[in-house]
Amino acid sequence: MKEIVEVIRRELSIIRRRPVYLLASVGVLMVNIVFYVSLFGDGLPHDLPIGLIDQDRSSTSRAFAQQLDASQLGEVIYYDDLHLARKDMETGRITAYVVIPEGFNADIQGQRQPHIGYYVNSLYFVGGALAWKDIVTIVNLTGGAVQREVLRMKGVNEREIMGLIQPIVLDQHQIGNPTTNYGIYINGVLLPGILEMIVILITIYTLGAELKYGTSRHLLEAAGGSFEKALLGKMVPYAVIFSVLGVALELVLFYWLEYPLAGSIWWMFLNILLLVSASEALAIFIVGLFPVLRLSVSVGAIVSVLGFSLAGFTLPVEVMPPFLQGFSAIFPLRHYYLFHVQETIWRSGFAGWWQEAVHLLLFLFLPPFVMKRLHSAYIKQDYEKD
Repeated sequence: MKEIVEVIRRELSIIRRRPVYLLASVGVLMVNIVFYVSLFGDGLPHDLPIGLIDQDRSSTSRAFAQQLDASQLGEVIYYDDLHLARKDMETGRITAYVVIPEGFNADIQGQRQPHIGYYVNSLYFVGGALAWKDIVTIVNLTGGAVQREVLRMKGVNEREIMGLIQPIVLDQHQIGNPTTNYGIYINGVLLPGILEMIVILITIYTLGAELKYGTSRHLLEAAGGSFEKALLGKMVPYAVIFSVLGVALELVLFYWLEYPLAGSIWWMFLNILLLVSASEALAIFIVGLFPVLRLSVSVGAIVSVLGFSLAGFTLPVEVMPPFLQGFSAIFPLRHYYLFHVQETIWRSGFAGWWQEAVHLLLFLFLPPFVMKRLHSAYIKQDYEKD
């Protein structure tokens, strides 16, 4: 224990002399929490700017514009010039624009099925998708209102009218997120994913820096020549820091923000601690495979970013190509997400997420495969440093 304590003291001294470690961990995570919590503070984006070119200027077109503007998602901006509306959409000032053609009301009265054109900028995925949904909803409501008036004039009673306009009533239940709060299903996994990225990159940097700056032999001397003691002592301070950050993050999500949690907060603490441990083990494995700081940091960054795409919280892994479904298993965030779903939504307890816990624990067996190679690099220091 004497050698391990000596290494821990050495590492704490490095952290104190180099504030970048705390800034890159505590500082970066806090900034991201503030940013994403503020971004999704209202739960769902609203007042998306939608352009409207009304070439008909009839009572029906004005009613359509008022309904679109009164919806939660849309805020109508009127245009007279089609080219100006297109230019504003291309530059991001509006997310979409709608063109109501001349003769719109006359075609409705004559039952000639008028056409409304709308253009959506899907480069902004969330804004474009929500604007499209809002426009389509208002178009359908307008069409239903017109059909209702026609049926009323024909003497059809209200019950039959609703049966013709909406023959099937949709009884919708959004499990785990009834208010469609984007923050619940994005921040609940995105912020732990950012923590995973922080863990991987800082762990790689702190191990690779010993090679880059030629201090690895001094580290081994402090550990009495034992690489295992050197690695353990070096990782302990960061494991404590990352674990505290992880637990604090779970408290922010489920207590301060009050995100839905059907299960136990204690199991979510276990989940985040397993994610931190698996991420550290994966980082040691990467720096052992590529004992060059520049290269290992690059690989770690790629692995971290791919983890977001293959976790499954934005696009289900089950609909991805088969080789990607298997590939997703090598990312800790994927197993954290599955654990998260089982505990926060289904409250399945140990029986539901034990396999994901085992998968995260399996990452702890990666470092022994590269210990010999990393030990050799620490002794010889014969790898490029630039």
